[in-house]
Amino acid sequence: MIWATRGWDWGFRFLRDGGLDDPLDVYDAVFVGAGDATELLVHRDGYTGLRFPDPAGRTDRSGRPIPHEFVLWAGVVTDLASVEAGRDFVWPLVAREYDATWLSPTPPE
Repeated sequence: MIWATRGWDWGFRFLRDGGLDDPLDVYDAVFVGAGDATELLVHRDGYTGLRFPDPAGRTDRSGRPIPHEFVLWAGVVTDLASVEAGRDFVWPLVAREYDATWLSPTPPE
């Protein structure tokens, strides 16, 4: 999976790159034209794009809500019908990792 988010002090980063050298190409292809909605589920070209606000309501230093954006491969998940279903599937896979890093002064590598 590809996972992009930001932390308390650091801007948007890919915390997971899906094993790709440059995840930006796939990320852009999935989210192109998706808009700025705080919650989003899009199926495109064998991928699922998912965006939702931080489940714990965390914000960055400026008070902006922190969004989490994921690109999932068709082989990882199929038939997600709602943002809620996507969040319930993916958040348990990354919650501990994010809990441990979002307050870090530098982004995870």
